[in-house]
Amino acid sequence: MHASEKPQLVAKDGRIDLMHFIGIEIEQNGTRTVVLDLEAGVVLAEAWAPHAWTEGLPAGYREQNPAQWIDAVDQTLRQCLNEIGPEKQRISGMGVAGPLRGLVLLDEANRIIRHAKLAGDRSAKRQAEELARAFGGAPGLLELVGQVPGVESAAAECLWLKQHEPYHFQRIEVMLTVQDFISYWLTGQRATEPGSASATGMFDVRTRHWSIEMMNFIDPALEAMLPPIGASQQPRGMLRGELAKEWGLSEWVQVSAGSAAPMLSALAAGCVADKTVALDWSSQGVIMGVGNAPVIDFRGEILPLCSATGSWLGLATVTNATVAPGILRRHYGWSASQFEEMVSSVAVGADGLLLLPYFTGESIPHLPEGTGMLHGISPDNFTPAHLARAAAEGVALSFGYAMSRLLDLGFEPEEIRLLGPSASSPIARQMLADVFGIPVVPVVTRQGAAVGAAMQAAVAFFQQSGESLGFDEIASYLVAGDPSATCYPNPQDQEIYQNLMSRQQYLVDTLHTAGFM
Repeated sequence: MHASEKPQLVAKDGRIDLMHFIGIEIEQNGTRTVVLDLEAGVVLAEAWAPHAWTEGLPAGYREQNPAQWIDAVDQTLRQCLNEIGPEKQRISGMGVAGPLRGLVLLDEANRIIRHAKLAGDRSAKRQAEELARAFGGAPGLLELVGQVPGVESAAAECLWLKQHEPYHFQRIEVMLTVQDFISYWLTGQRATEPGSASATGMFDVRTRHWSIEMMNFIDPALEAMLPPIGASQQPRGMLRGELAKEWGLSEWVQVSAGSAAPMLSALAAGCVADKTVALDWSSQGVIMGVGNAPVIDFRGEILPLCSATGSWLGLATVTNATVAPGILRRHYGWSASQFEEMVSSVAVGADGLLLLPYFTGESIPHLPEGTGMLHGISPDNFTPAHLARAAAEGVALSFGYAMSRLLDLGFEPEEIRLLGPSASSPIARQMLADVFGIPVVPVVTRQGAAVGAAMQAAVAFFQQSGESLGFDEIASYLVAGDPSATCYPNPQDQEIYQNLMSRQQYLVDTLHTAGFM
């Protein structure tokens, strides 16, 4: 991926160099804030603050107190502003990215009603099954909303709240996604956009409207609790005066619509055009394919979503992307570089050792009660180095299966754009290229969704100012890959990995059907 010639981005006063944009990402483990210099195309400052999980919950529950996200945004934003000093007067806008899973419930006095459930919370499993039965299973749900709302959907969570916590449910004045909650705190405006709404399971991804049928089944009062939907490029509003004064920012700082992290990671990777594909390999692995039409997967493995740029996404989440390598590193006391040394010391294919890395529930393939498996053990390959190679390859093969499903749905990318910490690893890039059979290009900017949020804020600012800056234009201006770090598939290794992928899927299908996985 090469950066094309930069288009002329000029504000009405002729000074693009006056403009910096803030991007905020609420991750599960912490909040990241960056300041993007639009003219130079570089991140001027970055800060991160951790989150704490709610303790003492039953098994299968994962929750956080939304109030801490406000504190984390305030902390990281102040750190960034202190770092850039007088440059903060050039900040013109900001945007917010949040996780796919997470609802914040507010009462009529804007008080948080309860802690928010995040990815990994499986308390609403029975409610997801109830929704499926009510609408004729997967075929009926696909016809209704274009996707199959699962255990982690907001739809199932709302039904769970109504059945298990009716007092809380009756108090709800408004429910907001994580990113919409933070944007509401920043602006005082309640709203959402198609990308965020499409991850709830209560939104028809084809028509871009809330599903009346789904809401009425859960509870007729639900429609009044959901915020209005605006366009992705439409700003949410201006930064509240008291916050602008407290942070020493202009009262004219504009807050964009924001979106879920995968949508804004795709933008940060420059994936705006039809059929482009990005992979964000961070704490989880997310593969995103951009489409000009809804990406409906009748097998239910690729999640159809709306993008943050007005198009659609086909998304697959590899939940165990870092689990097995992380466990091995802790067990042997390896650093990241030592783990990679072990991986590189063993030949492709790990001499027949194959790890199915589904140590926790997996999204693709769909293994909600998944467990790991080590297959093909011999006296020669049962070594720490071989285990490291098998763990890395097992994850790469999981990505390969997800990519094969995107290919089945019509995606034919010329390259895969790679984000996240793994983008800096030559071993990881080459392994992915060999598994995919497609060149893998690391994106220079590593901060992913936070940078995408800043890019979206810039587009919203320019369009609100009467300029014709589009998402494709800002992507071509800001997003660049490192040609020297591009990895191309090796045909011999690609053949080895194709055979391993077939073996992996045969084991998954056989063991899962028999109830052993």
